[in-house]
Amino acid sequence: MALPACAARALGPPLQPERGAPARTTCPRRHSRVEAELAASRPGAVAASVRAGPPRGVSRGFNSQPLLDEPLKASSSLAGAARTPLFALLPRGRRRRMHDLRRRWDLGSLCRALLTRGLAALGHSLKHVLGAIFSKIFGPLASVGNMDEKSNKLLLALVMLFLFAVIVLQYVCPGTECQLLRLQAFSSPMPDPYRSEDESSARFVPRYNFSRRDLLRKVDFDIKGDDLIVFLHIQKTGGTTFGRHLVRNIQLEQPCECRVGQKKCTCHRPGKRETWLFSRFSTGWSCGLHADWTELTSCVPAVVDGKRDARLRPSSKDRRGSPNINPGANSPSSTKARNASKSGKNFHYITILRDPVSRYLSEWRHVQRGATWKASLHVCDGRPPTSEELPSCYTGDDWSGCPLKEFMDCPYNLANNRQVRMLSDLTLVGCYNLSVMPEKQRNKVLLESAKSNLKHMAFFGLTEFQRKTQYLFEKTFNMNFISPFTQYNTTRASSVEINEEIQKRIEGLNFLDMELYSYAKDLFLQRYQFMRQKEHQEARQKRQEQRKFLKGRFLQTHFQSQGQSQSQSHRQNPSQNPSQNPNLNANQNVTQNLIQNLTQNSSQKENRESHKQNPGQEQSDGSSSNSTNDYIGSVEKWR
Repeated sequence: MALPACAARALGPPLQPERGAPARTTCPRRHSRVEAELAASRPGAVAASVRAGPPRGVSRGFNSQPLLDEPLKASSSLAGAARTPLFALLPRGRRRRMHDLRRRWDLGSLCRALLTRGLAALGHSLKHVLGAIFSKIFGPLASVGNMDEKSNKLLLALVMLFLFAVIVLQYVCPGTECQLLRLQAFSSPMPDPYRSEDESSARFVPRYNFSRRDLLRKVDFDIKGDDLIVFLHIQKTGGTTFGRHLVRNIQLEQPCECRVGQKKCTCHRPGKRETWLFSRFSTGWSCGLHADWTELTSCVPAVVDGKRDARLRPSSKDRRGSPNINPGANSPSSTKARNASKSGKNFHYITILRDPVSRYLSEWRHVQRGATWKASLHVCDGRPPTSEELPSCYTGDDWSGCPLKEFMDCPYNLANNRQVRMLSDLTLVGCYNLSVMPEKQRNKVLLESAKSNLKHMAFFGLTEFQRKTQYLFEKTFNMNFISPFTQYNTTRASSVEINEEIQKRIEGLNFLDMELYSYAKDLFLQRYQFMRQKEHQEARQKRQEQRKFLKGRFLQTHFQSQGQSQSQSHRQNPSQNPSQNPNLNANQNVTQNLIQNLTQNSSQKENRESHKQNPGQEQSDGSSSNSTNDYIGSVEKWR
């Protein structure tokens, strides 16, 4: 196809590339079609069109397929253009982008080269530093010059392994939260697992003065005998979790049998078909739903002994004046008598307390979900309260969806001061009849009764101190748990956001519980500190006995060797009398003096330590010194 004459004159002669120079083309967007038509009119147009492909904007169709099978014939000019670099044939913008990519590739190669050389230099310097350290430590055994290639590789592998371990440790234990990064873990052989579990200071300053009898809680619990643990479960104090620990997480000779799908477990004594635990998960709600102190002290003996013995037991009026259940008794003997049934069983009461504000908000959220505790009997003085004595706060089937303000406005809400009411003896204030005594006097009697009952309980724990609760229970009953308790700081109550005004109002509604919890927390932490100190003292005394035993063994071996040498010398000189041998008598005198000094020093040291540890406690009968004298006497007899 030929162009018109006017178009040929306007374009002029076609440009020929110089020899050895790249072919110059015009803008392909504007003149691609024109150049294709010009090339078609020259020799070798078929080969050029095949190499170049169809013009821009024209697709390769069916008619162009036969051209591929024809032989390629190119002219000298086109062959020279084909030998030109492909980079020069690209457009200007694409050539600039290719140049930028090449420059970036050169920069990456330079960075890689610098990184490789830097690592090599670092390894070389590290090798010299470590070699110098080894030469300083091991002297002539290690030197840089004598280190062969295998030792270099091994040293480099150890260094890389150490760096990898440090990186992994930083990912696993970030910051100072990891136990391995604390200085206490390296200073003490075994860190204290019962450290502070809340945000309070680790150093506890007591507020109340308790006697040693109040702090020492050691129950000689005989699971094979007639002892019984009674769990007083207060609502929303974590009692459900603690009750599950008692039946599923405790080491026993005969563990409790818990079946899948059943809440109650069978907790029998070894070799008997009697239970050793009176709780929700072992005997069920045998005395009513969430029975309080007043209900349990009158119901548990009746359930255990039977109905016949329950009829013979004195009434509540006689029980009020009897020392067996007097909540104000101060001696353990009266507590044991109060917790003993007619059949000789000893009842050990335990419970769990919680911060009043958190417990109150948790109960409100539970009531919002439809909880009513209608099955609670509230039996006091042999009868439940009337509707006038204990009105209801709601009219429907439940109180679900009630707002917090409505929950706080009800004056008959049993959530107010619930812990004091459930731990006190309600028969002292006329049960639920508020007209028996003034309100101020009633509150005082209830608070004092709850404090006394809590102090004389065999054990009580706090929800905010799970590990300390586990420790005190194990030390009190000499029973160990399988797995440690878990401290949950995020609960439903913690998710409730309240302002300072609402918090003060809740504290005002539960002012008796606030005072009881402060008293219980102080007693709980003092008991914990006392038991820990007692444990450390026993460990120290054990170490002293071990050192004393080792000293005795050393004296035995020393005197035995001296006796053997003296007997050999006496055999060699049988004519010499023992009285004429001053060395033998002197050795015997030295032996007796050493034994007496050792005995006196050990006894005096133990007396001084006992004075420091228990200044108000009377001295013992010198059992340790007597045992030491017996031991020394046995040593003398053996000699």
